[in-house]
Amino acid sequence: MTITLAKWTIDEYHSMIEAGLLDNRQVELLKGKIVEMSPEGEAHAYFSSEAEEYLRILLGDRATIRSGKPITLPDDSEPEPDIAIVQRLGREYLAHHPYPENIYWLIEYSNSSLEKDLNVKTKIYAAVGIKEYWVVNLKKRQLIVFREPQETEYASKATFSSGFVCLLAFPEISVAVDAIISA
Repeated sequence: MTITLAKWTIDEYHSMIEAGLLDNRQVELLKGKIVEMSPEGEAHAYFSSEAEEYLRILLGDRATIRSGKPITLPDDSEPEPDIAIVQRLGREYLAHHPYPENIYWLIEYSNSSLEKDLNVKTKIYAAVGIKEYWVVNLKKRQLIVFREPQETEYASKATFSSGFVCLLAFPEISVAVDAIISA
């Protein structure tokens, strides 16, 4: 006997949200599957909040920082990264969440979700052309930077525990790794 799982489109997912079917559920849509999100522990909440504040100051009006808000991807995915650094489109985001072409880079803070963030989300983000994706391994206090999306993989992966990372979107700006992993 073959079991076939139902896949959901973004429109169907939005209809479920509007109907209240997903109220009080921490979920995201990944490649047509509704996936439970891990709850945020203290370290996750603290470091992501501190990094968000740091990036707001560092980037000024160059970008909008969105925390824990959805992004819409063309493969029936609507993940909610911890931090999305996106184009400043103002009221346009009333009509849609940021699309890949609006995204400068994404950051996920990972403890219990490390496997999903390193394996599932890297493939999703690379496939839709997200140029830069960062994963913070909270257990090891490391920043893993993925760049150069090619099909479903990133050609470049670098791990940092200190120093600075120059941004692809804003090459004149360097981000202090400590401000992201150990605020």
